[in-house]
Amino acid sequence: MITVLPGGTRPGNPPLPSYASGTWDSPMLGDTIGDNFDRTVAAHGGRDALVDHASGRRWTYTELAAEVNGVAAGLLARGVGKGDRVGIWAPNCPEWTLIQYATAKIGAILVNINPAYRSHELQYVLEQAGIRLLVSATSFKTSDYAAMIETVRPQCPGLESVVLLGSEDWRALVADGLAAQAADPSVLASAQAALSSDDPINIQYTSGTTGFPKGATLSHHNILNNGYFVGELCHYTEADRVCIPVPFYHCFGMVMGNLACTSHGATMVIPGPAFDPKATLEAVQAERCTSLYGVPTMFIAELAEPGFDDYDLSSLRTGIMAGSPCPVEVMKQVIERMGMTEVSICYGMTETSPVSLQTRSDDTVDQRVSTVGRVGPHLEVKIVDPATGLTVPRGEAGELCTRGYSVMLGYWENPEKSAEAIDAARWMHTGDIGVMDSDGYVAITGRIKDMVIRGGENVYPREIEEFLYTHPDVLDAQVIGVPDAKYGEELMVWIRMREGAAPLDAAAVRAFCDGKLAHYKIPRYVHVVDEFPMTVTGKVRKIEMREQSVELIGHR
Repeated sequence: MITVLPGGTRPGNPPLPSYASGTWDSPMLGDTIGDNFDRTVAAHGGRDALVDHASGRRWTYTELAAEVNGVAAGLLARGVGKGDRVGIWAPNCPEWTLIQYATAKIGAILVNINPAYRSHELQYVLEQAGIRLLVSATSFKTSDYAAMIETVRPQCPGLESVVLLGSEDWRALVADGLAAQAADPSVLASAQAALSSDDPINIQYTSGTTGFPKGATLSHHNILNNGYFVGELCHYTEADRVCIPVPFYHCFGMVMGNLACTSHGATMVIPGPAFDPKATLEAVQAERCTSLYGVPTMFIAELAEPGFDDYDLSSLRTGIMAGSPCPVEVMKQVIERMGMTEVSICYGMTETSPVSLQTRSDDTVDQRVSTVGRVGPHLEVKIVDPATGLTVPRGEAGELCTRGYSVMLGYWENPEKSAEAIDAARWMHTGDIGVMDSDGYVAITGRIKDMVIRGGENVYPREIEEFLYTHPDVLDAQVIGVPDAKYGEELMVWIRMREGAAPLDAAAVRAFCDGKLAHYKIPRYVHVVDEFPMTVTGKVRKIEMREQSVELIGHR
């Protein structure tokens, strides 16, 4: 059972600080990812490990281990070893998972490349991470990966080889590796035995708001333990089947999804290469999934899918909603209409492997819809005054910080940015504004950078968004700040309407808010759209919304 520092105040004493630490009945895992995977294979070899719903392919743990070992041996045969960087640039597919575990077995550092990247961003990551071998899809949707690779390859002399999935070269790598493994399994075993759980094993590039993205460098210890404890709080066992429509290139997919499954002997279910609400619901139904992942916009799309009520989702009991603030109304529908009574909200960031806070299955509905839960096992969190760095009393807002096994090793070859994010006491500063209650539950009220200062009043967009979700015609709402000559900043809301509803204008929004929100919290501008600009992980790109909004307002 997890415990946190008790809340409340004691007569005659100062209020307790916004600090909590999590304990757990079992200790942290000391394995490497490869060793942990092998333990699961030994215990659950005959059970389903991986199912690709789109192609119908499936693997038991024994079958998956054989292919993982074959790919690992194939990489070794090509001279890839401990510390070398191997890039993976592809949408969700079984081969992505094979590469994830194969690189972990030989100690190569897997570099996740965003499937939405274009040639300029690809070149930056190839050079900055020093990628020796790149595994890539040939193409996906409108992206011709092969052509982009050829365009940037002359500028990346460190890139020694490229393996395109589905090509003869990929088939040769696997076949050669399987043959090498059959001839002498001791080569791979020796490479695996030479690894430490503290070795870097993964680089994930965070989406930078200014300049180029930074490569969060994560160890076996970071991500294996985070996946394991996220799964523990979801009560995963070998009987669970987890539908993973979130991207593997992000921690949500490869850590909270894949590693949570393999550390418990559960089944990974891939509904498709990229998120599609229909394919996701079909996969849950066909594979009798017990758990479903997604960011709020994904759940919104699933709930709005035509024929939603015809899908048999009775196997679902849990799942994770994370990645961005979870609207209260959406969370309630997920519980009531999807049957995910144990659904969990997770909070985290790439730099913390990613989860720091998580709701529990026995939390009240109110706790699960109004907070991001309590501190995770073996972690610490605190909320500090951004100006002074001092821990604030419980109930007061400040910057959320976290410390423990999950904090990244640092940004790859960027000590200056690492020092800005992680202080001398190893606290990771998240940039998020949070409030901790007397029981240790944390509510995220916004980003320090998203906070709008209107005429000297601090306005947190999340509060306004949550209120607008209660409008019967509003499907989704995102509030941003835009420049204003009089107030410095003014509020603008982008709204997605429910199907068949008439678009709202500024006057209608004001009428809905009057008497319920303070006047300075009522958006001045209203923009109705079909879709928001999104990242591949399903997060709303508010920075892009601001840029577009400045132009929109300028033309009025």
